[in-house]
Amino acid sequence: MDLNFNKNEDHNKLLLSELRKKLGEVKLGGGEKRIQKLHAEGKMTARERIDYLLDANEKSIEIGAFVGEGMYPEHGGCPSGGVVVKLGYIKGKQCIVVANDATVKAGAWFPITAKKNLRAQEIAMENRIPIIYLVDSAGVYLPLQDEIFPDKEHFGRVFRNNALMSSMGITQISAVMGSCVAGGAYLPIMSDEALIVDKTGSIFLAGSYLVKAAIGESIDNETLGGATTHCEISGVTDYKAKDDKDALDKIKNIVDKIGDYDKAGFNRIQSQKPTQDENELYGVLPKARTDQYDMMEIIKRLVDNSEFEAYKEGYGQTIITGYARIDGWAVGIVANQRKVVKTKNGEMQFGGVIYSDSADKATRFIANCNQKKIPLVFLQDVTGFMVGSKSEHGGIIKDGAKMVNAVSNSVVPKFTVIVGNSYGAGNYAMCGKAYDPRLIVAWPSAELAVMGGTQAAKVLAQIEANSLKAKGEQVDEAKEAELFAKIKARYDEQVSPYYAASRLWTDAIIDPLDTRTWISMGIEAANHAPIEKPFNLGVIQV
Repeated sequence: MDLNFNKNEDHNKLLLSELRKKLGEVKLGGGEKRIQKLHAEGKMTARERIDYLLDANEKSIEIGAFVGEGMYPEHGGCPSGGVVVKLGYIKGKQCIVVANDATVKAGAWFPITAKKNLRAQEIAMENRIPIIYLVDSAGVYLPLQDEIFPDKEHFGRVFRNNALMSSMGITQISAVMGSCVAGGAYLPIMSDEALIVDKTGSIFLAGSYLVKAAIGESIDNETLGGATTHCEISGVTDYKAKDDKDALDKIKNIVDKIGDYDKAGFNRIQSQKPTQDENELYGVLPKARTDQYDMMEIIKRLVDNSEFEAYKEGYGQTIITGYARIDGWAVGIVANQRKVVKTKNGEMQFGGVIYSDSADKATRFIANCNQKKIPLVFLQDVTGFMVGSKSEHGGIIKDGAKMVNAVSNSVVPKFTVIVGNSYGAGNYAMCGKAYDPRLIVAWPSAELAVMGGTQAAKVLAQIEANSLKAKGEQVDEAKEAELFAKIKARYDEQVSPYYAASRLWTDAIIDPLDTRTWISMGIEAANHAPIEKPFNLGVIQV
């Protein structure tokens, strides 16, 4: 291996080490003291509950571990959005599990908590897979109620989704393992089946203090809405469990009886490891986001047997398109080529930029994958579409629009991996979050923004400098450099993959070596949902 490979490897492994450290911190939720308090109450933590529920020795993936990262500092933060979401297996059946983390503000719902819960429900609805709710929440976080209560994508949307999933025949099971109050009480009861843990679980629209204040009735919370009340008097819940493990065992038994599902029929054969060493991914990917490299070297380390059937290999070379398998699943890959390429006309094209010919090729390939019922995998390392008079006169906007149209109307499941840059309209064309990928993940090397940090900072610093000059202030080179450094630091924070993950623009930041697992589990989930409409591009300019 050359020196650059070793430098790249060292850099990317440092990023991975930072990722693991941050994940370790996130998994503590509200901290060790609150975990100990939960244990003293005879309760398991959200992560312990999920780990006990999911099949041992089977793979699972966590959605939104970094949700809330750096948000709400004035409210003490909200690690993982106060809720843990995992896709895994219960009795061999793929399910998504949602568990309130009672160590984070007693499991109260922040605005980002609602967004994460809705994302979990979206995954269940798109893929027609069972969803399990482990409820332990104090309800809406009142200091931020105006940001979570009334809007379309706020708290109430969860219950609307409960109703829709029920009509779609998607299994929903809830276990009330702690508090379940006010409007939040509807979630478990709108599920197909509801369990409640004796002495620790409670459900009521208003607790004893509010009941006393509202109607003058004196009653304790257990009598008002405990397990005995709801299993033997109100009939609100279906099963009483003696403790957390008993409740989780009951869920396992229920899931075990669920019948088979109709399949979409995506092609799968026996999985094969890549023949190229996957660990070399760290050395292939450059340290600097501006450096060129051959994306085919990434692809060869992600696909089965390192085999790739290129589509239109010699045309539109700044996008790679072709067929491969990932963990046995047939996939169509659309990837940004990050090395400078030479066209048949002798022209040079910049890597990571989408040109008219590459957009045209990608559009045709996406249509082919839809025709053949092959899931799509997008590998993003894109700086945007080519600009300038030649591109504009050549119809880059039209060709880019065709590609966006194809991505938007694709009916096969799409999966997006942000390997490096994800800038501007390139993010859109390569199936960014707005284009409904079933799963979207970022490597620690990823950057998401309208444009790169240096370019953006130069533009913003120049605007600010001109504004100061217009006010009569002196702006010398030192002042301009100071403005640039300040703006660049702020912008760099915003392009970080952690900034994106905290807001659920991506589902996770992952070790590159976990990419195959995420795509494979994602396609397996998608295989639960037969494609119900034909691929149609609508009106498109050719």
